[in-house]
Amino acid sequence: MDDLTIGAVTTALRGVIARNHVIADNLANVETPGYTAKSVSFEDSLRNAIAGGVPQDTAIAVLPSDAPANVNGNNVQIDDETMSLEQNGLQYQLMVEALNAKFGLLRTAMGKGS
Repeated sequence: MDDLTIGAVTTALRGVIARNHVIADNLANVETPGYTAKSVSFEDSLRNAIAGGVPQDTAIAVLPSDAPANVNGNNVQIDDETMSLEQNGLQYQLMVEALNAKFGLLRTAMGKGS
């Protein structure tokens, strides 16, 4: 059972999960000399893919951070990463709640109740 809403939300979940992995990698390497932090971008691509009716065509890009490096060449900004982790967790919760609401509507439409 797949429609535009389910496709968009599950694709967004994949992007949020990818971002969570990248943030975890950044935090794990906060003291690694020469490590370049990364970020995940998918929202613009998702928006365009939804407009085209195929949210699964979303590109999830992992990009290097352009934040300035400290003396050991590492550019992980722990405060930014911590805030991003919190925001990403909230986005994850929102996507899961959206899927639950969609499936609840489908159950109701099929006469299965809640």
